[in-house]
Amino acid sequence: MLPSLSCPACFCLGAFFPSLLYAQSLSLSPSPSRAGASVSDNLDPSFAGFGIEPSNLFSFTGWNDANNFSIRLLQNLADYSGAPPHIRVGGNTQDYMIYDPDYQDFGWKRNPNISAQGAIAADSMIIGPNYLAALDRFPAGTYITYGLNLAYKGSDYLDRIATHAEAVVNNLKNTRLYSFEIGNEPDLYLENGMRAAPWDGKIYTEEFMERADTVYQKVLKPAGMASMFFEPPGTASTIGTTFEIGMLNNNGILNQMNGEYYVGWWNQHDYFYFIGVTPTPITLDDLMDMDQTNTQFKYWEKQVGIALDTGVPYVLREMCSVGPIGMHQVSDTFGASLWTLNFFMYMATLNVSSVQMHMTDNSNASAWQPITKYGKSPFVRPNYYAHAAVAQIIGNGNGTTQIGALDVGDAGGDYTGRIRAYSAYANNALQGIIMINSKQANESVSNKGSFTFNLNWGAENANKKIYLSYLTAPGADSLTGTTWNGITYSDLDGTASVVDASIYQLELDGNGAASVSVRDSEAVVANLDWQLGTNKVTKVDGSTTSGSRRKNSGAKAITGADTAIWTAILISSLSLAASLGSL
Repeated sequence: MLPSLSCPACFCLGAFFPSLLYAQSLSLSPSPSRAGASVSDNLDPSFAGFGIEPSNLFSFTGWNDANNFSIRLLQNLADYSGAPPHIRVGGNTQDYMIYDPDYQDFGWKRNPNISAQGAIAADSMIIGPNYLAALDRFPAGTYITYGLNLAYKGSDYLDRIATHAEAVVNNLKNTRLYSFEIGNEPDLYLENGMRAAPWDGKIYTEEFMERADTVYQKVLKPAGMASMFFEPPGTASTIGTTFEIGMLNNNGILNQMNGEYYVGWWNQHDYFYFIGVTPTPITLDDLMDMDQTNTQFKYWEKQVGIALDTGVPYVLREMCSVGPIGMHQVSDTFGASLWTLNFFMYMATLNVSSVQMHMTDNSNASAWQPITKYGKSPFVRPNYYAHAAVAQIIGNGNGTTQIGALDVGDAGGDYTGRIRAYSAYANNALQGIIMINSKQANESVSNKGSFTFNLNWGAENANKKIYLSYLTAPGADSLTGTTWNGITYSDLDGTASVVDASIYQLELDGNGAASVSVRDSEAVVANLDWQLGTNKVTKVDGSTTSGSRRKNSGAKAITGADTAIWTAILISSLSLAASLGSL
């Protein structure tokens, strides 16, 4: 958070403290107007969402009593963005579940009369009305993508899927049913015993269409709901399979059936790394190399493009840094939070409409642990803070609705792959710049380096102020101590507390320029004219919430006192350098 200085003495000192003084820099000149920028479509405030494994739903919602810790954490994000994060209830276990209207417990039970196929039978779990009552506890207006069972193929399979869908439609009152996902990762059905050969994308298309038509004709149409309410294919990986979007399109999945179109979104799944599948080991430093993320998702970028060319939106409904349940000291660290922030921004620039980070109650990659597990009480992980950052960046209080990628190709040396920057636009004008420095610097490093972003906001913004919000922690490997915009979240009840009420600001010069130093393993958002989180937010129900970060009349400019402190450090360091030089 210290200002950059330029002086002849720095060259001498750099020989002894290169990480301290030779911080590299990059100049960025985003278009001041949206008209001159390459940016995303308007982002929905629920864009940065979550996926919950169906078998784990009650861990997050509560059983007989509501899980107010989870609910508070979700409500925080709704208060920031204007809408709760979109939640997908889906995963492997959706293809094990059958609905029984007579089962009244808050929970699920094992089916004592299994008859279906599968390595884990497609009718092995029973749920009832209170499964949906629990889901309805989430914040008002929460969008729900609900996973229905495609794997079950008993003689009554159409009746069962219609009964289940009707129960969802009729019982979600507080939350808002957004779409149905029919089947989870059907590209894996052969290996998990859900289908026998022959099985491919063409047969899947036929089964998907039949079930979608049944649910529409028996449930959605009588309820006055739209037919384009379904999401295929929910695949784990389409590379080298017959489940690629182009292939499914050729198979007719976007065609009419009985005079209706059923596909409203293309749905795919992926992970940056999956234990037991990815052949090489992973380290935190690997995760923090943002170039590796681009390499991993090069194929998915192509899939997104193919999907959008069909005129149907693309959603990434199951995503995570490390699957299936994360990795301690990798996916639960602050470094993973920086990865999460970057990933959301990256997906936005590709025009992915929604991203759900998958959660289970035992995953080291989940944004929070919702119940006591392995002797450890519920707590908030650093990843949650990235969700909070995105919610405030795209929230309607800020007015930001479009994101663009900025060229950081000139960042080299130790910072190759570690620097990312994005522009944020609101009301057709540049509103913010997101800067990420993912060079790994752990807690144990006392003198962390930094990277300087020289920002040119354009002459039309000359002499205006920018306000800095920090996503930071003691180090990349930190499991605790993360803050976003001076805010921390309670492990007891999920409430937000402002632990640093200072407002960090810089004044742009007469050309609209300023430099911002971002510490290694840190992210900074510069916002024009006001501090993120200080504006009122209009919620989906039309009500408003006050700014999530209280205003401070004594704003802290990154000049003056900080410069004096930095100068003192510099003089002290020069003295030490001189002493070393005389030895």
